[in-house]
Amino acid sequence: MRLGIDVGGTKIEGIALDGSREVTRTRVPTPRHDYDATVNAIVDLVAGLEAAAGPADSVGIGIPGTVSPSTGLVKNANSVWLIGRPLQEDLQTALGRSIRIANDANCFAISEARDGAGSGCGVVFGVIVGTGTGAGVVVHGQVLDGLHGIAGEWGHNPLPWPEPDEWRGPACYCGKTGCIETFLSGPGLARDFQIAAGESHGLMIGPEDIVRLAADGDATAEATLVRYERRMAKALASVINVLDPDMIVLGGGMSNLSRLYDRVPRHLGEFVFACGPDERVRTPIVPARYGDASGVRGAAWLWDER
Repeated sequence: MRLGIDVGGTKIEGIALDGSREVTRTRVPTPRHDYDATVNAIVDLVAGLEAAAGPADSVGIGIPGTVSPSTGLVKNANSVWLIGRPLQEDLQTALGRSIRIANDANCFAISEARDGAGSGCGVVFGVIVGTGTGAGVVVHGQVLDGLHGIAGEWGHNPLPWPEPDEWRGPACYCGKTGCIETFLSGPGLARDFQIAAGESHGLMIGPEDIVRLAADGDATAEATLVRYERRMAKALASVINVLDPDMIVLGGGMSNLSRLYDRVPRHLGEFVFACGPDERVRTPIVPARYGDASGVRGAAWLWDER
């Protein structure tokens, strides 16, 4: 029995897996901006899972950041109250057992590479596009962590081949401007729409509203989605040019936008460094098999994966 915990910006989800079989799954709200309460919520969630499924042999945890190999402290987390904290040490003390922690995008990628949409592929690039934007790389079934624990941090590179109105780009929480995350996250899409629409649609338009408006014929919403699709193609083309993965798997809230899988590939040929003028880009871009459950399933896979 393996437990996985996925610590998100708004929810913490837990799962108990017996092999690949889901035994139970539950979620609780994330205590935002409260580190101690977040630790306690994870501990309580583990206890609840074990009460429902029986004693666990291992616990793996995905977080929206990473644990520094040098200091043991959390870094690069968009849940900023985790940054600089010894989360792994504190959880091991509170739980009285060893745990493993990995970036949530790495967890997502290993889940989809092991028994999800990328099963059987040699190299899988797993992308999460939701509140934030991140990715993980799995090579022949193993997560690529990198020397600094940041392999796959695609969302904090600048948007490639920017148009004049995309440079220098919006400010990012990481301190830079023009990061891919500021364009491709859900809040990034909403910001882009609001700038284009001005006050005509009010101030509380989210990604789901933009998709609905576009389906109803709203020209501003449709143009916003077209810009989003082209920007995603540029960002993914830069990955294909470096990594040339066998498959790209999308997860997170924005991955539910079904038109991405038809329209983003249409733009790739303009940016991918193909071998010849007649060669099309063959990299499949597919939705996650396990949807929102991929991250938490991947956290449970951490012990088996290593």
